[in-house]
Amino acid sequence: MTDIDDQLRANVHARFGEQTRFLAELVKVPSDNPPGDCVPHATRAAELLEALGFKVERYPVPADIARKFGMISATNLVVRHRFGPGPTIALNAHGDVVAPGAGWTHDPYGAEIVDGQMFGRGVAVSKSDFTTYAFALLALMKSGAPLKGAVELHMTYDEEQGGEIGPGWLLSQNISKPDAVICAGFSYAVVIAHNGCLHLEVEVKGRSAHAAIPATGVDALEAATHVLNALYAYRGTLSARVSTVKGIGSPQLNVGLISGGINTNVVPDRVTFRLDRRIIPEETPEAVEAEVRAVIAEAAKGRPAATVEVRRVLLARPLTPTDATMKISDAICRNATKVFGEPIASNGVPLYTDARLYAEKGIPVVLYGAGPRTIEEANGHRADERLKLDDLEKATVVIAMTVKDLLG
Repeated sequence: MTDIDDQLRANVHARFGEQTRFLAELVKVPSDNPPGDCVPHATRAAELLEALGFKVERYPVPADIARKFGMISATNLVVRHRFGPGPTIALNAHGDVVAPGAGWTHDPYGAEIVDGQMFGRGVAVSKSDFTTYAFALLALMKSGAPLKGAVELHMTYDEEQGGEIGPGWLLSQNISKPDAVICAGFSYAVVIAHNGCLHLEVEVKGRSAHAAIPATGVDALEAATHVLNALYAYRGTLSARVSTVKGIGSPQLNVGLISGGINTNVVPDRVTFRLDRRIIPEETPEAVEAEVRAVIAEAAKGRPAATVEVRRVLLARPLTPTDATMKISDAICRNATKVFGEPIASNGVPLYTDARLYAEKGIPVVLYGAGPRTIEEANGHRADERLKLDDLEKATVVIAMTVKDLLG
């Protein structure tokens, strides 16, 4: 390591107790999405950042726009620091989280530390990287490294709903125009590719009738079951398609929400369900949507008395690697290998993230931050989500060293 790298490591270590307390304060403020009332968390995060000496820009999302994307409130936060003339690197993490759910043995908002691990909802995905990026920037500012360019922190609040009023809002409103981006991730691999995602809502309409004479109605649930069976049969064919990108695997399909019916003794007149179809990098999102719609339409022909309507809820494009993203990835892998003392490589993941919104604007983006080897190891989106604090400190050093290299 260079003298500056040693200085960065020392700078991070000197403030790591403060960084841990900063993360604990973020975990203690709920920001479950849904329901997506995230302004209180943004307010607290801004206070904490300002206490570190940063100037924080607040960008509230209009309430009607937030509601359109299934949220109650959101305020995006931006911090900017210019070292000198040159490109801008943005570091983006999201503060919204999935609801805790059942099965916790620790308070999901308690930020309890046990055996070197902090427990809490969002501690790994991805409130941790609010601190990774903020304290990496502080370490760079103190180092006096002769950097050419600027760093921005993007703290957003709708990754769990797709990112359109988080990174999407910052970009569409010209609040930020970065030249490269690192988004929240995990410590033991750099994500250079991930799946896209299609969400469709299917509404099946029939006609209600008394349960004593069901033939006088049109059973929407029976028709919906016919469509669902066709979708599950289609799902069985997807394993034959395998991405060439390591870590991606095959496309997936899941039906995650279903509702309908009036009462037990009434033939259901309406059933709705939502499906999630993951799109591998080799697939074209529009072609995938057409394919799924065709499966539904063909199945609907088997129950002509019912009507079937399909509405797109989300179409997120896959993240695919480019030469520019590989330059960023190579720098992170090199520094992470030094700091963690083991080979750190790049790969793809079968998730989808709001990083894709930067990529859709032609901005090179990779994912890297604090966390374990897999989302399962972190218990991300499950009970007892946790983060090794040693990983948090090391990832902060890696980000500081990488930004130094990219702007040096």
